This record gives sequence, structure tokens and C-alpha cells, in this order.
Amino acid sequence: MLTHSDIWRAIDRLAREHGFSASGLAKKAGLDPTTFNKSKRITREGKLRWPSTESVSKILKATEASLGEFVSYVDGGENIGVYRNVPLIGFAQATGDGYFDVAGHPAGASWDEIPFPALGDPHAYALEIGGDSMEPVYRDGDIMIVSPLANIRRGDRVLVKTIGGEIVAKQLRRRSAHKIDLLSFNPLDGDRTLNVEEVEWIARIVWASQ
Repeated sequence: MLTHSDIWRAIDRLAREHGFSASGLAKKAGLDPTTFNKSKRITREGKLRWPSTESVSKILKATEASLGEFVSYVDGGENIGVYRNVPLIGFAQATGDGYFDVAGHPAGASWDEIPFPALGDPHAYALEIGGDSMEPVYRDGDIMIVSPLANIRRGDRVLVKTIGGEIVAKQLRRRSAHKIDLLSFNPLDGDRTLNVEEVEWIARIVWASQ
């Protein structure tokens, strides 16, 4: 699973591979030059500070690096360049029957495949976004990578399947013993609160090709 140190190591490695320091990469991407400073990675209270999806997207654009290249730097080199085929279907298609088992792992023979750097989760899969219902966070044609085995924390983007068969992508606002509060990506779409008994499974969205 992806950790705080994994992500920052990948940013440092991306910077080096393209001839920048961490601050130089931030400046190249139009960010504050201190955005990736080591002092910014942990707050004064000792809490882990994660880079935003927007900042990662900007450094990929600035370096013309692919998402695959960035993810290949995550493990510090052990699996750099190691790809495996990840199951892929359209997001709307995923709401049909027979595409997931009870644990939320891809099932059935109707999945396509795309190559993607190894994530350490053999059950990871990809969903292709169709339409504009998740804008501005995800747009038509974006591909999200979902890891059923990844730890889930408050603020993570998640995929949730209800007992009724509905699949939604939201941001986790709060998770208690009885309820799961979810924030919508699109302001026109309402937030959701689900009882734990309504949820079949929940998985973390770890990357998106934006």
C-alpha cells in the first residue's frame, strides 16, 4: 500500500530524474518553491502532511512525465519499470452485476486490462470515467486506480458499493461504528450518509490519470 514516505520519495525521485531539486520542481510547476521542502512534510504538531492531487498533477505536467513513471518511483527502486496488467472497465459498467466479488475484488471475464506499475495490491483495478458527473475532480476519460487492500483514512477518495448494488465515488468525511459520511466531488451532486449496514465494501482510490 502507498505510504506518506512513498509519495514524498517519488516526488524527490521525479525531481532528480528531470534535473531539479524538490524546490526547483515546485517552481517549475508554478507552485510555491517551498511546497515540497522537507520541513513542510510534517506539521509542527507532528502530523503527516500529504501532497495534494493538484500539486502532483502540476509536476507531472511540468516534467511531461506520465502517471506510470511517477508511480514507478514510489517504492524507491525495487520495482521501477515493473508493470503488470490491471483489470479495467468503465465506471458505469462497474455498477452491473458480476464484476466484483463480495470483498470488492474484480471478478468475471468481462474486464479489459491496462499495464500499470506494480502497487503491491494484487486486487487493484482501474475504472474509466465517462461523462461529467464527477467534475471538477475527475473528467471524462480519466482513469482511476482503486486498491481494495489500501488503508482508508478520513479525507481519502473512495469507491463505495452499497448492499443495493450502487457504486459511488466520493471523499470520506467521517467513518464511525455506525455511519459513513461521504462528500461529493461535483457540487451539483449531493453528499451522502450511509449506515454501515448499507455498505457492502469500500475501497480507496489511490491514483487517477488526470
